[in-house]
Amino acid sequence: MSVRSIATLTATVLLAGCGGVLSPAGPVDAAERTLLYNALVIMLVIGVPTMVATLAVAWWYRASNERARYRPTWSYSGRLELIVWSIPALAILFLGGVTWLSAHQLDPEAPLASHAKPLEVQVVSLDWKWLFIYPHEGIASINRLVAPAGVPLHLRITSSAVFNVFFVPQLGTMIYCMNGMMTQLNLEADHPGIYPGLSAMFSGDGFSGMRFNAEAITPTDFAAWVQSARASGPVLDATEYRRLLRQSQDVKPYTYRSVQEQLFLDILLRKLPPGEGPQTSLPRLALIAQDESVRPWVD
Repeated sequence: MSVRSIATLTATVLLAGCGGVLSPAGPVDAAERTLLYNALVIMLVIGVPTMVATLAVAWWYRASNERARYRPTWSYSGRLELIVWSIPALAILFLGGVTWLSAHQLDPEAPLASHAKPLEVQVVSLDWKWLFIYPHEGIASINRLVAPAGVPLHLRITSSAVFNVFFVPQLGTMIYCMNGMMTQLNLEADHPGIYPGLSAMFSGDGFSGMRFNAEAITPTDFAAWVQSARASGPVLDATEYRRLLRQSQDVKPYTYRSVQEQLFLDILLRKLPPGEGPQTSLPRLALIAQDESVRPWVD
């Protein structure tokens, strides 16, 4: 079995809890998986010999081995020091170089190489749901990101209130979103499928249900979905956006047939009010303040 096969098997076992990260459906996550495996192989080159040497030393210098030389006055070996320090240092430099180059190639803002024109999508994290605005199509959706397979996605992401993290594991690169700031992310799904997305940052009571599906469909089906969305549903304007700001949990996906022009820019520039954010339980704080043992901490 090759070293790469061993690394792949080890990574699969150790990172089984990472969901779809090791099952890429797009070029970004595929590159990130390759980087992960390469880094693991480099680390195993140091880790495996070290563990083997530790066991070998313990076995050789066991009490019953009369051939082992006991040298209580030995304290230094220049050759040994050179080996002990140079090999790990070279491995760290190599690992750092590979990671640095790969990370820069995977810059979230860097456009993906493709003959297809990117699909523009504006993303807003709300409490506790995701809003996806399609500015060129003039529609929007809640908790459902639909895009044609094989077409790059150019996402502009912000938050209505609290700090959050946008993440579709099988497509790659989770990225932060904050109120009054915009981050950019380029993703692509290679083939049709449904890829779960989530919030990767705790943001309050409804955090666990703040999930969505990224659905990659054929270009023909995407055009039909856009036409269907335009035919029904409410209008997303400033008034409707203020209604969206109310905290809600486990919201089922639905669409808006049209979107007020420059709505995302108004959210980004804080021309529209922010979300409610975390709520403070005043009665609970009052009870805590009555406890003499914790009063100094409350004051």
